[in-house]
Amino acid sequence: MQLYLIRHAIALDAAPGQPDEARPLSQDGIQKFIGVARGLKRLGVRLDRLYHSPRLRAVQTAELLVPLLDGETEVTPYLAAEPGPELLQTLQGNSVALVGHEPWISDLCAWLLYGRRGGAAFPFKKGGVAHLEGTPKPGQMKLLGFWSPRLLRRLGE
Repeated sequence: MQLYLIRHAIALDAAPGQPDEARPLSQDGIQKFIGVARGLKRLGVRLDRLYHSPRLRAVQTAELLVPLLDGETEVTPYLAAEPGPELLQTLQGNSVALVGHEPWISDLCAWLLYGRRGGAAFPFKKGGVAHLEGTPKPGQMKLLGFWSPRLLRRLGE
C-alpha cells in the first residue's frame, strides 16, 4: 500500500463558544493547501481511497484533495483520536490518504514505521504529508517521503 498521512491545513482559532470540531480552514490555509495538492499532483500522486476525520478542518482539507482521487472518501472517527488497530483494519486500497490531526497523525506515522508511538520524531506542520509504503501494520511500513507544505507548494508552482 502507498499511504499518505496528511495533517489538516491551517484552521481558524475557535470563536467564543464554538466547539473545536467546528473550526473551519482559514482562507490562507485553503490557498496554501491548494498549492500542496498541486505539488502532490506533480509528484504523480493518485488516490483510490481517502479517509478523513469528521472534524470540519479535516473534512475541508480532504475536499481539496478530491482532484487526486479516483475512488471514494470516507469519514472515520478513528482519525480524530489516538491511533489504534481499528483504524488500520478499515483501510482499503492501494493508494490511500489519511487526513487527521496532531498529535495523532505523528503518532500514527511512528507506530507504522517503528511499531511504537512517539510522534515527536515526526512533527507534521499543518498541511504536511508523509508518504509510507508497505503493509499498514505497526512496524511494517517504510518512509518514502516526509514533505513540508512549503516544499510541496513550491513543487506545484
